Amino acid sequence: MKKILVTLLAAAPLCLMAQTAKIAHVDVKAIYNAMPEKTQAQNELRAFSQQYQTEYNTVQDEFNKKFADYQALAADAATPATIKERRMQEIQESDHKIQNFLNKADADIAAKEKELNAPILERINQAIKAVGAEGGFTYILDISATPVPYMGPDAIDVTPLVKAKLGL
Repeated sequence: MKKILVTLLAAAPLCLMAQTAKIAHVDVKAIYNAMPEKTQAQNELRAFSQQYQTEYNTVQDEFNKKFADYQALAADAATPATIKERRMQEIQESDHKIQNFLNKADADIAAKEKELNAPILERINQAIKAVGAEGGFTYILDISATPVPYMGPDAIDVTPLVKAKLGL
């Protein structure tokens, strides 16, 4: 009997906490897509990426020319094997440089995208926090980032409230 009483007393605060928890959900991706700053960020990212694409095209054209020259040289039986090997090494080095360039470009573009999106996402997060505080919510879950396996019909969607807070 004493164990049951202790268990009930220990579980009582948990039951009271569960009754006062107010949980809502928000679709941050939908809000992000409605943000006017998104278009400007995408345009800046596109221009930034285009600079890398232009440089890649230049480097790739140089590589293709070297490779075409090598093929012509390789077909010439009078050319010594040492010269052919040196040209092949140059092509391999060029290919390695292109791969390094592509890896660096991908990293730079990803960093630029993160930099451009950071203020937009910060603004969205501030609006979510404001809606959460105003609505007295214990949690607001982002359903675009982490899908919720089940939401009941009385689940509270604060996406429209956050959009309104942002003036969208």
